[in-house]
Amino acid sequence: MTKKDKLLERFFAQPKDFTYNELKTMLNGLGYQEYHLGKTSGSRVLFFNEKTGHEFKIHKPHPGNIIKTYLMKYIYEQIKENIL
Repeated sequence: MTKKDKLLERFFAQPKDFTYNELKTMLNGLGYQEYHLGKTSGSRVLFFNEKTGHEFKIHKPHPGNIIKTYLMKYIYEQIKENIL
């Protein structure tokens, strides 16, 4: 099982301790690139998949690195509808 597969499996289990770094690695494996939205965007980032043209925006977690539950559900829906 590859790292991508393990991260996807972990993500789909919706753990309470999924980190932003794990999320970036997982999304990169699915073809998404992270883009910062300029100097005034603060913690907002855009994830864009060039192959599908799909994009979505989220706020990076702060001050910690753990993804909030509502974001996990939102990202899951985005992936489910547009990638899987």
